[in-house]
Amino acid sequence: QVQVVESGGGLVQAGGSLRLSCAASGSIFTIDTMGWYRQAPGKQRELVATITTRGTTNYADSVKGRFTISRGNAENTVYLQMNSLKPENTAVYYCSMETSRRTYWGRGTQVTVSS
Repeated sequence: QVQVVESGGGLVQAGGSLRLSCAASGSIFTIDTMGWYRQAPGKQRELVATITTRGTTNYADSVKGRFTISRGNAENTVYLQMNSLKPENTAVYYCSMETSRRTYWGRGTQVTVSS
């Protein structure tokens, strides 16, 4: 059984920073791409950032220059460093682990940015 668990969310003031962590455990095939997505109330889930096994990154335009995705030294871990947070960044942030067979999702971690 595969588990994907996020952590690091919380309440922060605008302009502040948070670092999200995600780790996958269990019998999982080779992960090709790890990513972060978010879903704000009343909106669809959207891409925040992804990183491939080769380290190629992709960011939503709205977070470029403020957010950084990175792979951890431990296998199947990924981080999202979020700086200069804005109230519009408030959402549930989900971690994704994509293999050749399927994509695994965590349950999400709440990020709330107050103005």
